[in-house]
Amino acid sequence: MSPVVVVGAGLAGLACAQRLTRAGVEVTVLEASDAVGGRVRTDVIDGFRCDRGFQLLNPAYPVLEDVVEVSELDLRAFTAGVRVAVGDRHAVLADPRRAPGLLPATLAAPIGSLLDKVRFARWAAVSLLPVRQLLRRPDRTLGESLDRAGVRGPLRTGVVEPFLAGVLADWEQTSSANFTALLLRSFLLGSPSIPALGMGRLPELVAASLPAGTVRLGTAVHAVDPRGAVTDDGERVAARAVVVATDPDSAGRLTGRATPAMKSLTTFWHTAAEPPNEAPMLHLDADRRGPVVNTAVMTNVASSYAPAGRPLVATTVVGADGSVEAEHAARTHAGLIYGVDPTRWELVTTHVVRSAQPVQPPPLEPRRPVTLADGLFWAGDHRDTASIQGALVSGRRAATAVLTRTPRG
Repeated sequence: MSPVVVVGAGLAGLACAQRLTRAGVEVTVLEASDAVGGRVRTDVIDGFRCDRGFQLLNPAYPVLEDVVEVSELDLRAFTAGVRVAVGDRHAVLADPRRAPGLLPATLAAPIGSLLDKVRFARWAAVSLLPVRQLLRRPDRTLGESLDRAGVRGPLRTGVVEPFLAGVLADWEQTSSANFTALLLRSFLLGSPSIPALGMGRLPELVAASLPAGTVRLGTAVHAVDPRGAVTDDGERVAARAVVVATDPDSAGRLTGRATPAMKSLTTFWHTAAEPPNEAPMLHLDADRRGPVVNTAVMTNVASSYAPAGRPLVATTVVGADGSVEAEHAARTHAGLIYGVDPTRWELVTTHVVRSAQPVQPPPLEPRRPVTLADGLFWAGDHRDTASIQGALVSGRRAATAVLTRTPRG
């Protein structure tokens, strides 16, 4: 009998298993898919590395050094700013602390007044407060927070709203302002990056730290209780404790507990004869001429994302629509953003991520309980914050709860 069964080999399940095995506990991880990672996977298609949805890894996440040797990720950083299409021109808005050479361009960018930029800078700078102080603030929606700070006009509608819609999968600005501040804090303290071999490298490294045979792939679970799990094949895997670390929908089905609603994103991956530009930045459209929230030439950041000499462009929209019509609309809009003709772009693949993020309305609950009953626990970003940081932290918190509440004998 395994002392602990973890259901799900996403980041939360792997972090939970890692902490338990480091404490000397035997663990079996049951994963329905053919690889680890959950929502953090990278598909290699004809030599192109396409993450399952546009994702970034921020080395400023405090938990990261607890679960991996960061140097092994071989991170490649985006420039600390965005390149914004304004009609047929382009402007750059950058963090002057990390890209001081772009300060003149940022101040001169024809998007909002200098006062608008100052107001936005003041609003964003609050994110640098100590985390405990941030979380003690009265919470409200993102939209209300921006309104109260006087952030308005073209800077808000053309830059702030599209950027945050891509981060939060939320055009309506109903997400928690305190949660948004936590995410902005990570952007301001670190350089958003991608591993050279794709985002899937993170869960792969966590899984590699586990004893051989810990993870059983292709093993779906349809029932759990405090004494074990039952697979779809009818096998009962007995345990002293069970941690459900699946996506929120599956967790709700297995535990019978309510889970948050999920938000969707769709990413279209294209290649072309030539890159649309050379900037290693996120690209936005100040004029909002189509459905795209952001687009990036991934190979400008990490050439290893594609075969030699081939660009790879990731273009993301809010929602779950991977239809031919949606792809055409996204590609057309991306062409406007880059200022190129995208007619001959080739579609590599489409990732419709129906459960990209749990909703995070105010008031933010950054630490939800991970104990369901004696011997039954759960983990996932729905127990902490809707982020890689939240998923990893929740898994480690669940492991701590198992160690604290479950007899070892």
